[in-house]
Amino acid sequence: MPVFHTKTIESILEPVASQVSRLVILHEEAEDGGAMPDLEKPVRAVSAAVENLVRVGHETINHSDDPILKQDMPSSLRRVTEASKTLEKASDMIKADPYSKQARRFLIDGARGILQGTSSLLLCFDESEVRKIIRECKKVLDYLAVAEVIESMEDLVQFVKDLSPSLTKVSHEVDARQKELTHQPHREILIRCLDSVKALAPILICSMKIFIQILQQGGKGIEEAAENRNYLAQRMSDEINEIVRVLQLTTYDEDEWDADDISVMRKAFSAMESKMQTAQDWLADPRALKGGVGEKALRQILDHALRVADRCLPADRDAIRKAVADISNMVDSLAELRAEGKGTSPQAEALARGIAQRLTELSRTVGKAIQNAERSGIQQPAHTILGKLDQARRWLQAPWVDDKGLGQNAIKQITEEGRRIAKQCPEPHRTDLARLCDEVDQLSGQLADLVRRGEGDSPQAKAIAQKLNEKLNELKNLIQSALLQRVVEDFVDVGTPLKQFTDAVLAPEGTPNREGNFHDKARNLTEHALRAADTARMVAAGGSNQNKRAVEGLVNAANHIESLTPQLVNAGKIRMEYPTNKAADEHFENLRKQFQDGMNNMRNLVDDQLDGAGHLKAIEEAMRRHGRLCDDAIVQNNPQKMVDNTSAIARLANRALMVGKREADNSEDPHYVQKINGAADRLQGAIAPMVQDAKAVAADTRNQPAANQWRSSNRNLLDAVGKLREAVTHEAQPPVPPMPDMSQMNIGKHGYGGGHGDGANTAGYRGGHVGGPNAVGHMGPQIAPKPPGDFRGGYRSAGEDDQAPPRPQPPNAQPAPPRPPPPGHRSEYETDDEDRDFDFPMPGENQPILAAAYGLHQDVSQWSSKDNEIIAAAKRMALLMARLSQLVRGEGGNKKDLIDCAKQIAAASEDVTRAAKKLARECTDKRMRTALLQVCERIPTIGTQLKILSTVKATMLGAQEPIPSPDGSEIQCGSEEDQEATEMLVGNAQNLMQSVKDVVRVAEGASIKMRTDSGYKLRWARKRPWYT
Repeated sequence: MPVFHTKTIESILEPVASQVSRLVILHEEAEDGGAMPDLEKPVRAVSAAVENLVRVGHETINHSDDPILKQDMPSSLRRVTEASKTLEKASDMIKADPYSKQARRFLIDGARGILQGTSSLLLCFDESEVRKIIRECKKVLDYLAVAEVIESMEDLVQFVKDLSPSLTKVSHEVDARQKELTHQPHREILIRCLDSVKALAPILICSMKIFIQILQQGGKGIEEAAENRNYLAQRMSDEINEIVRVLQLTTYDEDEWDADDISVMRKAFSAMESKMQTAQDWLADPRALKGGVGEKALRQILDHALRVADRCLPADRDAIRKAVADISNMVDSLAELRAEGKGTSPQAEALARGIAQRLTELSRTVGKAIQNAERSGIQQPAHTILGKLDQARRWLQAPWVDDKGLGQNAIKQITEEGRRIAKQCPEPHRTDLARLCDEVDQLSGQLADLVRRGEGDSPQAKAIAQKLNEKLNELKNLIQSALLQRVVEDFVDVGTPLKQFTDAVLAPEGTPNREGNFHDKARNLTEHALRAADTARMVAAGGSNQNKRAVEGLVNAANHIESLTPQLVNAGKIRMEYPTNKAADEHFENLRKQFQDGMNNMRNLVDDQLDGAGHLKAIEEAMRRHGRLCDDAIVQNNPQKMVDNTSAIARLANRALMVGKREADNSEDPHYVQKINGAADRLQGAIAPMVQDAKAVAADTRNQPAANQWRSSNRNLLDAVGKLREAVTHEAQPPVPPMPDMSQMNIGKHGYGGGHGDGANTAGYRGGHVGGPNAVGHMGPQIAPKPPGDFRGGYRSAGEDDQAPPRPQPPNAQPAPPRPPPPGHRSEYETDDEDRDFDFPMPGENQPILAAAYGLHQDVSQWSSKDNEIIAAAKRMALLMARLSQLVRGEGGNKKDLIDCAKQIAAASEDVTRAAKKLARECTDKRMRTALLQVCERIPTIGTQLKILSTVKATMLGAQEPIPSPDGSEIQCGSEEDQEATEMLVGNAQNLMQSVKDVVRVAEGASIKMRTDSGYKLRWARKRPWYT
């Protein structure tokens, strides 16, 4: 089947698919009774191209030393050759009889064979190129595996000589490969892993050097040095294994997260496979020692298998755990025999053979478990609270629709996260959060009980759903407020704990309490780092940013700090023991710099997840709390308390300054930047006077004039923070919408639902989506009215020209007909659903393409498409994708319709991309612009792939007798290739719909940060005002 993971493959397949689609269209036109044109000339050109392709293919085989390539490529060459001959035969028959049905069938068969054979040929060659890179990667892994057995400088020198060329070659080849990939996330993973390997390599060599020196001296710190070395070698191995895994990927799922069970299982399985040969070599060597590299690799394989078992289906979980337990017991017995010198005994050799066999079986079992989990189709709750909230709301809109428990599980995980955060909060936040979580769980349980009794559509269920939705919003806001407080506390100063630890490490020998001070500062550093990492993970889950890249980057940064902290402490201990050793000093400095960079990066990523104005408000509140404690210190005559709290105020003020400057650096609006910089300068000038006045108070807390002076300077400081917050808030603050004039709500004049402006035809909004009470998928009353302030960039909301909202329907009255649209030019981007009800089909079982289209429809139907080309194009895409779903299932239409529909979707996706890039150019917020460009970058590639896959699918429609599909795919497929084509088309459609949803989400936020003088307007108006 066609794959598009490289730019070269895509550039070759696209014109081939275009030519094939033309042949399919000619075939369809002939089906209507028309004559086929003479195809001799184009077929001759195709035959010449195929002949050249086959010649190059045979030359590649002759010059390759890859046995797999030599085995697989000939069949692809034969297929292309046979397809070319079939086309020639069809051309000859058409020339003799333009109406020949047999000729038309040969034409389709030949076209399909050319497209699939070319794709197979390109994939075969590409896989061979990937195997070359993987071979170099495995050389590096082999070298890293022996890093822990090198115990002399001579061996270290040889190790570096062996490792360096392989690392250089891997670096060059992986860098070249990532530039060739079409999937942006795969490129980013390869770049990140490669950069990490480059950074870690010299640090690993330094750690090995200090280990050898300590070992030869027989001094203290040998365990810490070994742990440092092993940690760095393992980190490098993990990065190389991740490179190997990603190199072999040919598809990408836009919904896939690093923390997904499937992703975690795939990575664990990849790590298992990378260590399998080392483990087998240890088993095959009867003289291998206990505790060696091979035994460690074997035990790591078992650990990775258990990671898979924790996430797979129950039946597979039990089988894997039993196999791991059996193998572990056998390995223990074998290790004991070898430790006693009985490794060559019949019993030991039989054990080794048995373990080797069971390892192979375990690998197959784990691989099958992952496949079963993928095929199960069980959807997991999202990885952020906002994502879980969306899933919960979809359930609350239609609780009677079976969502396999997804919505209720999402709610359960929200409350679990809320309770976890509550444990870290002071009062009264702790009690409020715990109480709210209990209320949400109680309401969720009541609603679930009603659904189980078949009363999910009852008035009682709808009332509970509405109340539950309100409580979930309240819980979300409280969680985010609590997280802001945690961030203010844990990230106010990330440098001081490291500085104090560094000072303790570098303290000269003979310094009083040198070792005790070291342990105190090491404990403080560890506690601060672990708490900050934990807070960062909570912010990733509960922050206001749903950007997958940002969330995963923050989680990775937190994990990095958590694993690095004990290694930094070990390096500090070694440096303290050997103050004159240059290697020890260099090693400590390497890890200290990594830790410092990691903490700063984690803090920046945390700040990116938070609203700047909200962050400043939380800082301001914390400063006020410390100010009250300073007043208490003055009353209590406690100078130390005064010093501690004024120091905290100063640190918080500097943190506010950092947040403000970060907002200014992120903006390209000169007026906005000028306002922030002015407020920041005022804040910076207010810090020193407050500190000086505080020193005077600390010197004499009974000096009332000094205390009054400090209070005055502290008020000035707080006022400066408030002005900075106002400056940051001003640009993003939406205008308050005008309340409707209730005096004009004369029920006798008009009926409820008379058309008001854009989409004010609220009769079409029953059920929270477009469609009347008789529409497919009627979902009951709207659960969550949108908040006020739902305006973007100063643009009007729907219906704002009217002085009153739609009025309620009088008793026994017929609704008034919709008002005709005003005269004037109708935008080319305006869709028909602005002035009429529209019934979007609800997806049924095993209709993933329609489900993806419906998901996009739900997201965009809340917005008016008037003066918003992104929303208009997205709505067209949802409609077209629903149509594509019907065509793929064979419900009406023909091959030409399928190809045309895919082309229209690709064209609409280009409209979305063009409009998003235009918006990005006018957006003054750098982070928003980058996020928007990133999410729209992948859409053109997915759209091109959709056209190619649709062409492949079109050549198969009606070509084979349908057979039942065992995995419940979109249609009944007639062959393995047909089924594979359908699965790829489904995945492509899901990726495209998800990408467009991401563009809409990011574009909505970016629209409030547009250049005021650009002349470009993108109107974001919800189709139902909040007060209706």
